[in-house]
Amino acid sequence: MHSRRIRTTLAATLAVAVLTLTGCGSDGGGSDQAAPAGNTAAPTSAPAEPTESEKPSEKPSEKAEQIVFKPGDNSDEVRELQARLVQAKHLKAVPNGNYGPATEGAVTEFQSAQKLKVTGVVYASTWEKLKSLTKTPTQDELHPKKQILGHGDNSDQVRELQARLKQLGHFKEKPTGYYGDATQASVKAYQQSVGIEATGTVYEDTWEKLTSQTRQPTQDELKPPVDLPEVDGSKADLDDRCMTGRVLCISKTSNKMAWMIDGKVYKLLDVRFGAKGYETREGVFSVYWKSRDHVSTIYDSPMPFAMFFDGGQAVHYSENFAQNGYTGGSYGCVNVRDYNGIKWLFDSQVKEGDKVVIHW
Repeated sequence: MHSRRIRTTLAATLAVAVLTLTGCGSDGGGSDQAAPAGNTAAPTSAPAEPTESEKPSEKPSEKAEQIVFKPGDNSDEVRELQARLVQAKHLKAVPNGNYGPATEGAVTEFQSAQKLKVTGVVYASTWEKLKSLTKTPTQDELHPKKQILGHGDNSDQVRELQARLKQLGHFKEKPTGYYGDATQASVKAYQQSVGIEATGTVYEDTWEKLTSQTRQPTQDELKPPVDLPEVDGSKADLDDRCMTGRVLCISKTSNKMAWMIDGKVYKLLDVRFGAKGYETREGVFSVYWKSRDHVSTIYDSPMPFAMFFDGGQAVHYSENFAQNGYTGGSYGCVNVRDYNGIKWLFDSQVKEGDKVVIHW
């Protein structure tokens, strides 16, 4: 009996131990819900940022257009660019291979004219457009000849040119220093004879060839003695100041202009003077500038064969004088009505520095 009670007590004790070891955490309400997790659990880490390779790919940007030429470049290719811009009439400068402000401005003009993006920089699209509108430049376009002398020049070097051409039989007149029609024709004839492009203009190649075939002209060849027939100067009303040297002796009394050398008259021409309020000044002057095809910037009127002697006053041909005679007058200049006479004086006689005497 006693042993049975011991076994019963032992069984009860084991049952309580089993219940305790299960840890159900019952609060006495018999709930079967699990308890919330304790605060002592380790926190869960935040999601990692996606790597570059994991990010959604962006839309690729447009490829930048290739730059062919830009300001500051210096090369033979830039020289070609410049020659093509000259062909397209956007550049007036001589090609030199340097992409400077003039070239940049020409590129800008071309881009604007062709409705391209205006940058002054030659991108591939600009270059292709320019090439499509121009031809491959020649050597003369890439390396233009340097002009030495040309029509309208008036200098001692022109006189030397004429004397050298005369040595070869290409210039028949006496050297005057003025590059007129006769000199231009002589240069063309010489160029044709030596196989140079006959332009009538003296470029480096023409000058080098001519000087290699001729000798340095003497003073007598450059300035041969004047051999002019004298004319009757009795109507010239000459002034004492006109009796020495090379002089345009102009009389307001006789309305005559005499071309004189050392007191002898070689040409006598009718002249008229400034109208009232525009009187021609009297005195002793000198020709300081010659302008063959001059046009007055003040009165917008032609002044052919103008030989300026005092400010804006000059001796020149007047078509109005030729047509209307002494009716009216000039704005102060000395008008000549004999076209051939004044042309002869301008082309072959009067030089800058020659004296002008205007008197009563």
